[in-house]
Amino acid sequence: MYYKLYIDSVFILQLTTNLYLLSLAGRFLRCTATHGKKWLGAVTGALLSCLMIMIPVGNMGGRMLISALPVSMCMMCITYRIHSMKKMIHSSLVMAGCGFFLGSVMIWILNRLRVILKGRGSLFLTLLISYLAYRILAALFGIVAARSRNSLRTVRFYVPALRQEIKVSAFVDTGNHLVDPVSGKPVSVISEKIAQCMTSCFMPEKYHAVPYQSVGKDKGLLNAYEVPEIIIESDKQEIRKEHVIVAICDTGISEESVYQMILHPRLLEN
Repeated sequence: MYYKLYIDSVFILQLTTNLYLLSLAGRFLRCTATHGKKWLGAVTGALLSCLMIMIPVGNMGGRMLISALPVSMCMMCITYRIHSMKKMIHSSLVMAGCGFFLGSVMIWILNRLRVILKGRGSLFLTLLISYLAYRILAALFGIVAARSRNSLRTVRFYVPALRQEIKVSAFVDTGNHLVDPVSGKPVSVISEKIAQCMTSCFMPEKYHAVPYQSVGKDKGLLNAYEVPEIIIESDKQEIRKEHVIVAICDTGISEESVYQMILHPRLLEN
């Protein structure tokens, strides 16, 4: 069985899809790029995809599948200047995930229009549906991002040895129920990287052993210390908390994460 492909239609479809996927992936990864960079990345990806279609070697489906990751890595590198191999693979997988959701929304829209539409539809109709799917996903991403921003706070620690404050981006985890077993005080968690900058604040006499239990792991103990004071910036106001217990987490908070502290919700209470 043979199929007739019009390479100009394929190029236009690939170009528009790449533009949408680059935009969605950039939102998810919190990366920014100019419109020119996005267009350059999208055009490059469309040209490479068309080239893989025209190469008369093996099965076309197999060629497209094999080339999907390198092509998306190339687009992310050009658009967002990601050069680390690990980050390029991660961003390409994010882009693939965005493509899955974009395609799912397009199928959902097509199923809703199937009663009205007849035939296979035109290129213009496909472009229109892909645009609608992109706008729906962009709106959903915007809602999720807004909720994420509402869950983030800036926490300031004063480090006497450095004679300066350290600002940390903290995530307010409403499911955080860590408490000191002796005093009952709420316990927040900081990354090991931040803890290394605050070693002068950790006094042996202020040491606490906080038991915890996580998914897929037996009960353990977190090393925790009481710090004199923290300042939480919340809703254009500052909340000062004294004698706050912070536990050091060597796993669970990635150095690439947007936050380096998990803030106990009780600390936001006046």
